[in-house]
Amino acid sequence: QVQLVESGGGLVQPGGSLRLSCAASGSIFSINDMGWYRQAPGKQRELVAAIAGADSTTYGNSVKGRFTISRDNVKNTIYLQMDSLKPEDTSVYYCNLCLLGHSFWGQGTQVTVSS
Repeated sequence: QVQLVESGGGLVQPGGSLRLSCAASGSIFSINDMGWYRQAPGKQRELVAAIAGADSTTYGNSVKGRFTISRDNVKNTIYLQMDSLKPEDTSVYYCNLCLLGHSFWGQGTQVTVSS
């Protein structure tokens, strides 16, 4: 059993920053493939950023240069630093962990970018 708990969402003005956290617990290894996805109303869930193995990172095209994913293996936690936020970044952000062919999801955290 794997549990993922996200935190850090909220309301921010355009150009602002937020930092999301996702803490993993349960039957996990110290290093897992993890990532952040987002889904806005009426749209498909899309990859925001992923971190695999020894800190190999991947970013969605719309967030490259603005978002940074990182991990703390001691705390089994990943982070998403989001800078220069835009209204189109408004979405529910989900944490994901892949383990032995299974995909686990957090409950999601709302990020709203609005003036």
